[in-house]
Amino acid sequence: MELAFREAELAYQAGEVPIGAVIVKEERPIGRGRNAMESLKDPTAHAEMIAVTAACNSLGDWRLDGCTLYATLEPCPMCAGAILNSRIARVVFAARDHRLGACGSTMNILSENPINRSVVVEEGLMGEEGKLLLQQFFAEQRLKKREQGKSQSIRQ
Repeated sequence: MELAFREAELAYQAGEVPIGAVIVKEERPIGRGRNAMESLKDPTAHAEMIAVTAACNSLGDWRLDGCTLYATLEPCPMCAGAILNSRIARVVFAARDHRLGACGSTMNILSENPINRSVVVEEGLMGEEGKLLLQQFFAEQRLKKREQGKSQSIRQ
């Protein structure tokens, strides 16, 4: 999970929502990703999606059997679909996403899916850290918007 948080910190520094993900096979990281939606102008550039692509490239196969995905935030429906399709066996996430979480918060795609694929889900590992990182990022974003609004009204 610490590697996933390093990815989240890199996303934060780049002005992206600080979410990171790492895929591990046999205790060895094989794919890393961080949120890059703004920089890539791509709504699919979630940390988990980028990590899945990197892991598949690392193994030379789309099947990630026996792998664990560590994420700083609960995966969304799109990412949960990629987790199912890539056959990741286990997902460990830090903080719940009460808006879009697809691993139990708003829906449970990984356990209630039409392909009957079982994925072990564990939550809360470094959960407080994940929650605080996101809160800090969004508080800073709101402050920047307020300051921009003030400077625009002064110019007028």
